[in-house]
Amino acid sequence: MPALTLADVEALAADAHAGQLDKVGEPYIGHLRAVAAGLAPFGVGLQMAGLLHDVLEDTGLGADDLLRAGVPSDVVATVRRVTKAPDVAYQAMLQQITTDHSATLLKIADNAHNSVPARAARLPAADRERLATRYRAARRVLWPAVAPADIRTIVETVNPSLLAELGESVELRESAEPGGSAPFGG
Repeated sequence: MPALTLADVEALAADAHAGQLDKVGEPYIGHLRAVAAGLAPFGVGLQMAGLLHDVLEDTGLGADDLLRAGVPSDVVATVRRVTKAPDVAYQAMLQQITTDHSATLLKIADNAHNSVPARAARLPAADRERLATRYRAARRVLWPAVAPADIRTIVETVNPSLLAELGESVELRESAEPGGSAPFGG
């Protein structure tokens, strides 16, 4: 079987999510494309994982289906790492994700797109506040697990409004190093 191209994986994701809308009522593939775009500097495999990151929890496809379709096993492994398991709490899932660099970058890109102000503004106020708190807390777990330059690369593409928060978190991280006194994530 010939190797799948990025376009093949995008078509697979579009087909799997056909008819689905995201939280703000847009076709779901737009969210997947935005996440993948933020991961482009990290290689095609991570872009593929970005396109497929919700397929296991939001469609009828399983990991074996992806493998049979020709999706590389490392891509499927990354998708599995970011897929919610029913018996794992969200914070525990985030901690597990941070043990894998690719999964962490993927989750950062997903979080960044879910936090785009123009998208969030389209949510009901209660949902907007609840999700903003959840995503901010997730960034406090995810961001320390990778280099600030990697985060910057993603958020510059996906959600530049997070650059100020990133700058603050880097300052906190630096002040927590030997000679500093503030904990990261303050």
